[in-house]
Amino acid sequence: MYTNMVSGPIFLIENPSLLGNVMQKIQIDSESETVIERSDYPPEKIRQIMANEIVAVLGYGVQGRGQSLNMKDNGVNVIIGQRENSKSWDLAVKDGWVPGKTLFPMEEAAAKGTIIQYLLSDAGQKEQWPKLLPHLTKGKALYFSHGFSIVYKDQTHVIPPADIDVILVAPKGSGTSVRRLFLEGKGINSSYAIFQDATGKAYDRARSLGIAIGSGYLFETTFQKEVFSDLTGERGVLMGAIYGLWLAQYEVLRANGHSASESFNETVEEATQSLYPLIAENGMDWMYANCSTTAQRGALDWFKKFHDASKPVFEELYRSVADGSETRRTLESNSHPDYRKNLEVELKEIADSEMWRAGAAVRALRPERANDKK
Repeated sequence: MYTNMVSGPIFLIENPSLLGNVMQKIQIDSESETVIERSDYPPEKIRQIMANEIVAVLGYGVQGRGQSLNMKDNGVNVIIGQRENSKSWDLAVKDGWVPGKTLFPMEEAAAKGTIIQYLLSDAGQKEQWPKLLPHLTKGKALYFSHGFSIVYKDQTHVIPPADIDVILVAPKGSGTSVRRLFLEGKGINSSYAIFQDATGKAYDRARSLGIAIGSGYLFETTFQKEVFSDLTGERGVLMGAIYGLWLAQYEVLRANGHSASESFNETVEEATQSLYPLIAENGMDWMYANCSTTAQRGALDWFKKFHDASKPVFEELYRSVADGSETRRTLESNSHPDYRKNLEVELKEIADSEMWRAGAAVRALRPERANDKK
């Protein structure tokens, strides 16, 4: 049964820091959480902390690209490590990275870097690890944006040397959003964690890089909590569950005689274009308050039923994450030689489905897109 967990107000208060400035603190009932904002690590402080560092970003995928370009714009000394003769190598060149100066084969970049940002895919990190390990010499830092390889080391065999820092900064969104929001003067929130502090510099390294990559603010976690929450979220409301709910509603509407356009508009377009921005702006209650009384009553009556129906599925999902089942499935699938080919088939099935063909037609009729055709 649904139970209301709200028991008291939430406050944002100032927290005097040992660094000499004032950090913000989120207070929810008896639980408090200190957050790091851009004002805590302004550009001059980041440049001071990073003055003698070379940040080698291994992997120019969506996270590697977004984070590296933002750091470069923030004055950090960045080089890229990428497999030669690849699409990502060509993209890096197109983005202004210069072969032999700021763009190198992966192992050469790892040798040059003092902070190694390990931003390959989870399966790629497992595969590349034996080649990276010799370059992780004393005093360096190994940086992750996902705790997967460390937490599931029994499966990945990623075990860092004891004499290096091991840190994490995990943006709560795609690398595309990291870059886009940075260019818009905004920022995506990120978590950060310290697994090893061998040098005494791990916290400053993590926090300064967390702001340098474009984060709006940073909140502290652990490698394990980041992985468990991230895998649950991706399979849950961020991607898997939300698509499952959308698809189920779309199918019910279509089965009852509604057109493809109407079904898509009432399922996806209204959510993403009208209602979700209201939630992002000021919360769920704000969205409810800005809808009709009929919509309010229906939502308040039905959300508890959806909660009760879905919570057991989320509990099953979390257990699957915690016991390593999701990791095993991911590594087995992503390590298969035909993974990319099979993935493209699965994604094409979604793109070619009626629901998303209807979506493409609906999106094409948005006024801003119609104007672009002129």
